Amino acid sequence: MAQRFLHLARHGEAVDEGALSDAGREQARLLGRRMVGVPLTAIHHSPLPRAVHTATLIGESLPDVPLHADDVLGDYIPPVPHRDALPEVYARFLDGVSRTEYAEGAALATAAIERYAVPTESDTHELIVTHNFLIGWFVRHALDGPDQRWLGLNQGNCALTTILYRPDRPPALLRFNDMAHLPVALRWSGFPPEWNA
Repeated sequence: MAQRFLHLARHGEAVDEGALSDAGREQARLLGRRMVGVPLTAIHHSPLPRAVHTATLIGESLPDVPLHADDVLGDYIPPVPHRDALPEVYARFLDGVSRTEYAEGAALATAAIERYAVPTESDTHELIVTHNFLIGWFVRHALDGPDQRWLGLNQGNCALTTILYRPDRPPALLRFNDMAHLPVALRWSGFPPEWNA
């Protein structure tokens, strides 16, 4: 029975939309070192600069693993079909999202699941370097939660989440937000400041 291990990581800490901070660069390097010994067949990543830079730094530890940019791994809003039923804090967060952005996000999120959240014909390990919301979307899908449940599933920068896909059973969430490869000073970035108390 073939097993597809999908390892998901949020990009390193960024100081703006394009550049990783010093901490973000070190997070990426440490994640790369952690993945040494995992038989990765590919590193797929968002086309946005912070994810490209993170994937490139991870790849320095994995020189034989090809890197591939994929538009479906970008930074967008996954589906939220029942906005009127959301807690107020989430409804406020989504207030500025247009119908066009929702439609584009829904199409991309569906394509990401169809492309990556399925079994393969042989055993594989793949790493996806992407953004907070999309990892939450993959986790929500693996746990068969309602579409809007990706909200509130926050990811640490360069934390590792792993989902296993097999043809004869539902997806298995093996690890979520694992930061064991990061020293304490580099953990918990990407979360609200009050969580890092």
